Amino acid sequence: MRASRLTGAGFKSPVEAVGWHLAMKAQDYTPAKWSIGQRSADLHDEDVDLALTEGSIVRTHVLRPTCHFVASEDIRWLLELSAPRVHQANARRYRELGLDGRTRTRCEQVIVRALEGGNRLTRDELAAVLDRARIDRVGQRMPYILIHCELEALIASGGLSGKHQTYALLDERVPKGRQFRGADPLLELTRRYLMSHGPATVRDVSWWSGLTMGDIRKALAALDSEVEQETVDGLTFWAVPQTDGDPPTPRGVHLLQAYDETIVGYTESRWFGDPLAEAVFAAWRDPGRPSGVILADGRVAGHWHRTVERDVIEIDALLYQPRRRSLAKALEAAAEEHAAFFGRPVSLQMELL
Repeated sequence: MRASRLTGAGFKSPVEAVGWHLAMKAQDYTPAKWSIGQRSADLHDEDVDLALTEGSIVRTHVLRPTCHFVASEDIRWLLELSAPRVHQANARRYRELGLDGRTRTRCEQVIVRALEGGNRLTRDELAAVLDRARIDRVGQRMPYILIHCELEALIASGGLSGKHQTYALLDERVPKGRQFRGADPLLELTRRYLMSHGPATVRDVSWWSGLTMGDIRKALAALDSEVEQETVDGLTFWAVPQTDGDPPTPRGVHLLQAYDETIVGYTESRWFGDPLAEAVFAAWRDPGRPSGVILADGRVAGHWHRTVERDVIEIDALLYQPRRRSLAKALEAAAEEHAAFFGRPVSLQMELL
């Protein structure tokens, strides 16, 4: 929690929060904005929209076959490092969809021409562009065409047009002159992942980054004294040593969206040591349970879900333990914080699982 800044001083801008994490999963845009907001001080959801529009952060496919927020200064070297692996993971789907190399190249040319000169087009508008070029984009071909162009560092997010996401040319958003400043991209990725996510296992880093466990082991060996390891209950955890004393005791309630980095940033050690770990995994497999996770004083306490009705955010909280007065007050405070970020009043309902 300290590494991911759920405790301690808040970030002052979206780019600061995103840059610290190197990449933050963002396939579901509104919840992803909340992951930035709950780690920041005095930010609102419009601040994330503005950062995306101005280009200080981009939203694109990188690391794994999924969408992430990335700071503009990091996007090019991260794509160069991870895109070949993502292409490899997508290769079978490209073949199944009939997206051979020649077809993908033609798609690139058509889409780049449509976006040149600062144009920002929605997915539907790009679909119309492909239709005019007589390129089949039906079904899953369209998303995989766009993912391919993103991985090739041709396009990325262009900000919102009303309520719709747009695409723009990456060269026009993030000039090529911004080169990687570190000594080795693999070392930089491993170091910064551990700074923002550690302690974590080699398998955790490999899953998050999309790189091989062999790559990660080489990076850890090269980092040498910059990292430390400890084995707990059979798992070996790696971290960047902290120099600011013991971590603060986690207090209060945190409402984690389903794809928050403290959840999806791990695979092998996700919920390691939490008494309710198995209950959380079972809840994720149950479509009738909310997917958000409630942390109370650093431990899983329940699940939550939000809906917006008539500009009021309604939060339903399902708790594993009886509603104590202190827990109820902390949950109310967390709900108010969430609603304040989105600039709306909140209605909170609490039930026992």
